Amino acid sequence: MKPSLIALATLAASLSAPAAFASADLAQKKNCMACHAVDKKLVGPSYKDVAAKYAKDKDAVKKLSEKIVKGGSGVWGPVPMPPNAQVSADEAKQLATWVMSIK
Repeated sequence: MKPSLIALATLAASLSAPAAFASADLAQKKNCMACHAVDKKLVGPSYKDVAAKYAKDKDAVKKLSEKIVKGGSGVWGPVPMPPNAQVSADEAKQLATWVMSIK
């Protein structure tokens, strides 16, 4: 591999990793992790399960952003997700984008 391609790949990896970490940190700060985990069900579904369920939905980030802010019910069973008044619309979009990036 050419040195310039290696440098470009390294730069791309370093730019995406902090963004993912920042979003996980935001999820912790906004109490999302009290009910959700990346890879296992707690009170709510795992983020991996959410990403898988919405993988083919082109409006997933918008829908999830709205659920984060307004809450929701019925999609994952009888336990409703309460609205999160601590999260702004921009933060909700950042969180939803992060969730959809989880594989």
